[in-house]
Amino acid sequence: MLGLWACAALQATAQQAVVPVPGAAVKPAMERYDIRAQLMPRRYTTIAAEIGAKVSGLPVAEGSAFRAGQVLVSFDCSLQRAQLDKAQAELEGAEQTLKSNLRLLELNSVGQLELDLSKSAANKAKAEVGANKAVLAKCQVPAPFAGRVAEQKVREQQYVQPGQPLLDILDDSVLELEFLVPSKWLRWLKVGGAFDVQIDETQKTYPARFTRIGARVDPVSQSVKVAAAIHGKFPELIAGMSGKVLIKPNEGQ
Repeated sequence: MLGLWACAALQATAQQAVVPVPGAAVKPAMERYDIRAQLMPRRYTTIAAEIGAKVSGLPVAEGSAFRAGQVLVSFDCSLQRAQLDKAQAELEGAEQTLKSNLRLLELNSVGQLELDLSKSAANKAKAEVGANKAVLAKCQVPAPFAGRVAEQKVREQQYVQPGQPLLDILDDSVLELEFLVPSKWLRWLKVGGAFDVQIDETQKTYPARFTRIGARVDPVSQSVKVAAAIHGKFPELIAGMSGKVLIKPNEGQ
């Protein structure tokens, strides 16, 4: 009997030890772990082919920098140029026919139907010239913004189809950070606020400032997404690096 009573007492003590104290604050997971962030480029995109042609040149090597408007890819468009020459010749012929019919109309030597048909032919030939010029303009791909080539997806002399990816490019003039913070920080966190971030790859600490605050709070994790930008120029930093966000919570506000 004494042994049974002792076992029951031990079990009751163990149950009391694991029962949470009423009213005790439980810290959300966001506050129990380090906040991590990854460096992201301000702008990035994939350049794709708009015509089917053979790649004749890739003047900017992978990893190299380029300026806005610089040619990144050029195609062999000899066929497209020949088609443009043909369309221009047809346009010249159609315009000559229309000009002759206009003179004959003054002499009442041509019917209205024939004149209208010559006008239609001239307009059609003009549209063909415009279409071929538009295609020829796709034979060179200019950079939409200044940045760097992250990856070349094709090689010179390779034939590509319309819509096929050619290059991944990014603008690393400003490196941004996106990460989650506890929603209770919204009491004091403001756009423009400064903090530091420690990058793993360089083992250095860099200044950053908040640029955007998310529009909604995740009710499960009690967190909100924020964005920040590295403040200053640091050539050793590249997109994809990650590190630890060093923010001291301002609990007094």
